Amino acid sequence: MITIISGTNRKNSVSKQVALEYQKILADFDTESTIIDLEDLPGDFIATALYENQGTNEKFNPLREHMKKAQKYVFIVPEYNGSFPGVLKTFLDALEFPDTLKGKKCALVGLSAGIQGGVMALSHLTDIFNFLGMHVHALKPKLMRIDGMMNDGKITEESYIQLLKEQAQAFIDF
Repeated sequence: MITIISGTNRKNSVSKQVALEYQKILADFDTESTIIDLEDLPGDFIATALYENQGTNEKFNPLREHMKKAQKYVFIVPEYNGSFPGVLKTFLDALEFPDTLKGKKCALVGLSAGIQGGVMALSHLTDIFNFLGMHVHALKPKLMRIDGMMNDGKITEESYIQLLKEQAQAFIDF
């Protein structure tokens, strides 16, 4: 089982659409997956699930437990202001440290409206995951100008689909 994280809480995000596409690719490889969409985070989790309040938010705790039990993750990471969304960092901060991610495996997919495909976002997130003791897969698709490469919630750029399939197959075997 692979957990896919849609890395923004923006409503109707492209990240969620790409997460759904990735889930279909994994299904084509007979691999089960589930999606955690940060859009579904409890509205008060910043005030009630961090620091001295860790473990006390009844709506966030199932996500926290799911992340702790999972062994492999795919993060769909949009580029916001030259990095990744602050809500993703806050989500990570609300997890049990260091046991949630230490020694586990992840793959990263970068998205951007511009021409870099989220390269800085992936670099920053890779640094954090390395600090946390996570094993980050080397193949990191960077899907630039993603808005123009989608139609009706589906990726239309064949090279992007191929990159995601290559990563998914390699990550299954990782």
